[in-house]
Amino acid sequence: MGGMDLGRLLIIAGIVLLACGLLIHYSQSFSFLRLGRLPGDIRITRENFTFYFPLTTCIIVSILLTLVFYFFRK
Repeated sequence: MGGMDLGRLLIIAGIVLLACGLLIHYSQSFSFLRLGRLPGDIRITRENFTFYFPLTTCIIVSILLTLVFYFFRK
C-alpha cells in the first residue's frame, strides 16, 4: 500500500465518518430510519441502571460500510 493509497483510504474514511456523524446528529430529522431503535437492539432497564447495545444497528452499519469500502476498492 503506497502513500497515495493510504491517503485515499483516509479521505474515504473521513467522508464516511462525517456522513455517519451528520446522520446521528440529525437523527430526529431522519426518524424514519430508526437507527438505534431497531428490533434486535438490546435494552435492559433497572432501577438505577440502563444497559443498551444496538446489535441490529451495528450489523446494518457494518454491512453498509463493507459495501462502501468494497465499491471504493475496485
